Amino acid sequence: MPEPDLNPTPVSQTAPVSPAAPAKPPAQSGPTIRIGEEFGTAKKNLPPAKIVAITIAAVVVIVAFYAFFDRAKPQGGGSLDSVVAVQIPGQNAVLAALTLTLRNGAGKPLWVHDIKARMKTGTGELTADAVSAVDFERYFEAFPALKANAQPALSPEDKLQPGQQVQRSIMVSFPVTLDQFNQRQSLSVAIQPYDQPVPIVLSK
Repeated sequence: MPEPDLNPTPVSQTAPVSPAAPAKPPAQSGPTIRIGEEFGTAKKNLPPAKIVAITIAAVVVIVAFYAFFDRAKPQGGGSLDSVVAVQIPGQNAVLAALTLTLRNGAGKPLWVHDIKARMKTGTGELTADAVSAVDFERYFEAFPALKANAQPALSPEDKLQPGQQVQRSIMVSFPVTLDQFNQRQSLSVAIQPYDQPVPIVLSK
């Protein structure tokens, strides 16, 4: 029986070597994102400044054209035919009867809403509301001269049919002497219809 080896060969205590991990493939670079190109710039997206300026100018011309030819116009016309004024005794004022021709030139009825007279003198302008039609007879009795050329009163709420023409009178009072009234520079009547932006102005 062989004798045991008293000096055995030492066994290596080195830990086993694990196989090497496979090398990672190099990262592939993706497409470059260009934010500026994605959203664009004014230089690249807008038309040339010259074209923009020409377009804006054309739009302005068109708007101005329509604003000029489509602007609001009076619903009718007419004339201020006769003016008779008297001095009110004891007062620095005159009472004037104004006879006018009024014509409805629109294709719908003309409803009178408001009536005013305006007188221009060397010192400024004066405006007066038309007196009520119910006072006409009383004023005619006190001042018969006002009856000259007088016609039925034109009053608020009066209605003219399309194409209709009438002769009417209004009375107004201005705080001036008769001489100042006679030396006036101009006299006009403004008739404001309902639902119309521009009054009908009759001057003399």
